[in-house]
Amino acid sequence: MKLKHVLLSATLLLSSLVILPSCSQGGSTAKTDSKKPKTAADSAKAEEADTLSVKKSGYPPIDKAKYDELMKFNAHGDTTGRWPVKGAPYPEGGAILPYKRVVAFYGNLYSKKMGILGELPPNEMLAKLKGEVKHWEKADPKTPVQPALHYIAVVAQGDGGKDGKYRYRMPFKQIDSVLVLAKKAHAIVFLDVQVALSNIQAELPLFQKYLEMPQVHFGMDPEFSMKDGTKPGKKIGTYDAADINYVSNYLANIVRKNGLPPKILVVHRFTKKMVTNYKNIKLHKEVQLVMDMDGWGEPDLKTGTYRYFINQEPVQFTGFKLFYKNDIKKAPHHMLTPEEVLSRYKPYPIYIQYQ
Repeated sequence: MKLKHVLLSATLLLSSLVILPSCSQGGSTAKTDSKKPKTAADSAKAEEADTLSVKKSGYPPIDKAKYDELMKFNAHGDTTGRWPVKGAPYPEGGAILPYKRVVAFYGNLYSKKMGILGELPPNEMLAKLKGEVKHWEKADPKTPVQPALHYIAVVAQGDGGKDGKYRYRMPFKQIDSVLVLAKKAHAIVFLDVQVALSNIQAELPLFQKYLEMPQVHFGMDPEFSMKDGTKPGKKIGTYDAADINYVSNYLANIVRKNGLPPKILVVHRFTKKMVTNYKNIKLHKEVQLVMDMDGWGEPDLKTGTYRYFINQEPVQFTGFKLFYKNDIKKAPHHMLTPEEVLSRYKPYPIYIQYQ
């Protein structure tokens, strides 16, 4: 498959933009914020830090040998040297990845067209999520599954709204409803942001009270980050490493101040320009960063997108998105099964999203 085909097909995603009423509301090594102890004094300081972390959060430090074992398993026999990512910090205690695979349903309660989360009645949706969780556990018995609801909390719009930013912020009562649904399913929650003509620095702090909850994580969507002022839906947007670093640092501070387990940060991607300067992305022990292959289409197209934009530009963890409707639009009219995803991709995607 030619790269040009991948890029042209990926742009079809823009046709899925949903308009809601406006509201006032390789081998490269990622930079990290930690270094391995090299002296006895450094080791003693590290042990002291672990002890203080346990006292504050209640989560014991991870077993580093077990973590390394799981990361090697997750690399799925990669021989390029890209996976596992070199120099990545060990996470704080209570980390979800790579101990569990996250399987998430994506969408918005206001729209049946934005994903399975809003398309089905709540109880039917949760039952379907439970079925997908069981399928993934059967496909990979070595990796337990953590169910999740991935909610679009700021939605790009075709209307500029009062401030001309072309985005709609969900009312908090809708987010509260998602938290209630998640509790019923023993699921974690992701709040996802499409900034449009706003920016991530303006939108992220609005959700601090939710991000201070241990079960709430975050997603950022470059597709609708329109830095040049273009209306969302006209072209594919972009985030730079600096934007990702802002979010990661913000989340890390919340984790430290509140004694929380690490946050998962999902960054969607299906083209090269959606994420620029990836080598400058800084990793934190308080944040687990997932680059999520967000493109839809036939299986071979999705495989090429994952290879070019996820595998070859390693950051930390990887994700993969499956579309119940869009993936079957073209021949062979087939959405990949868990078994097929696990057999095709290196590294194994540790975050799976259904739309």
